[in-house]
Amino acid sequence: MRDIDELRELRDFDTGAPPLDDGTRRRARARLLTAVNGPAVRVRPQRPVLRIALSGALAAAVAAGVLVAVRDDDGTRTHRTASPPATSAPAMRNMSAQMVLKGAAAYAREHERAVSPRDDQFIYTKEIIKETDQKTGVTKSYVDENWRSVDGSKRSWTMEIGHGWWSPPLKANETVWPPQDWSTLRKLPTDPEKLILALANEHSSRTKSLDDLTDEDWWSIHFSLVGLLKLVPVMPEGLRPAAYEALGMVPGVKLVPNQKDAKGRTGVAITYADPTLPKGSVGFGGYFIFGPVTYEFLGFRDIRTSGDGAAMKTYTQLSYLDSWAIVDRVKERP
Repeated sequence: MRDIDELRELRDFDTGAPPLDDGTRRRARARLLTAVNGPAVRVRPQRPVLRIALSGALAAAVAAGVLVAVRDDDGTRTHRTASPPATSAPAMRNMSAQMVLKGAAAYAREHERAVSPRDDQFIYTKEIIKETDQKTGVTKSYVDENWRSVDGSKRSWTMEIGHGWWSPPLKANETVWPPQDWSTLRKLPTDPEKLILALANEHSSRTKSLDDLTDEDWWSIHFSLVGLLKLVPVMPEGLRPAAYEALGMVPGVKLVPNQKDAKGRTGVAITYADPTLPKGSVGFGGYFIFGPVTYEFLGFRDIRTSGDGAAMKTYTQLSYLDSWAIVDRVKERP
C-alpha cells in the first residue's frame, strides 16, 4: 500500500498544479525510489562544526543547539523519505526562494571584489550586531573586529558580541568546517551542483548525482552551506555566488517576506524547514535577509540563548558585515 500511496502522491504533484521546480522534482523522485527499495537505516555522518567563529552573531546558539569547538557524532538515526515543504503553495514558495537566491548570486557576481591575499596576511572584518532581549525588549549593539590568518598558520583574533580572544592555528591533520585557510577555500567548486556534491562527499564517496541525496544528506549540505556563508565573510571569487545558488537547491529552503535587518530596512528572508526534525521543532540556520528588488544581501537574523532553566534568556540578533580588508598584521586596521 505504501508504494501505491507514493505513486499517487507523485502523480498528484502535477494535477492542476504549477510546474514543479527542479528541487521539488528531485524530492518526489527520491520518495518514489525509497518506496520501491524499502526503508533503510543509515548512520548520520559526523556533523560539521566550527572550531572558531568569526562573529558572535553569526555563530550564535540557535534553538536546535549550539555550535561547539569539537566534531560531534550524534549516532544513528532512522532514515526517512523526503517530503515537500509544508506550505499552502509549496511549488510557488520554493520557486520564490530559488529566485531570490539566484538573484543574490547574480548580485554577488556583479559586485564581488577579486582578491588574492598572501599566505602571511590577515583578513580583517568588522561586523555590527544588534541584540534584543526578547523578554525585556532591551537592545544592545556590538562591534566585532576579527583578524583571520590567511593560511591558518598564525593565531587569529576572534570576537563574539564584544568579547575577543586569540584563536590558535590549526594543528597537524586538523580540519574544520567551514575552512579558515584561503588555499582550502579556493579548492571548493564554484559550480553550485559540483559544490553540493563536494560537500556531500566530505562524508561519503558514494554520491554521484543530486538524485542520490537523502534528507540526511541535504541536512548536512544545508548545515555546511550556512556555515560557509555565515562564517566566511570574504571568499575567493565565484564561491559565494555558487553557495547562494547551491542553497537554493536544498529542499526545505523557503521564503519569509517582510523581515527587518539591523538597519531597519525591510527585505525578504530565506530560512530552512528541516525535514528531518519533528513538526514544530526549530532547525539550524536563522534567516538570510536580502533586498526585495536587487537581492543584495542585507544581513542575518539569528536567535541566541544564555543561561539555563528559569534563568535562560533569549535574544534576537541582527547582524551585518560593515567592512573588510586584507592587512599585513593582526590587529592592524585598514
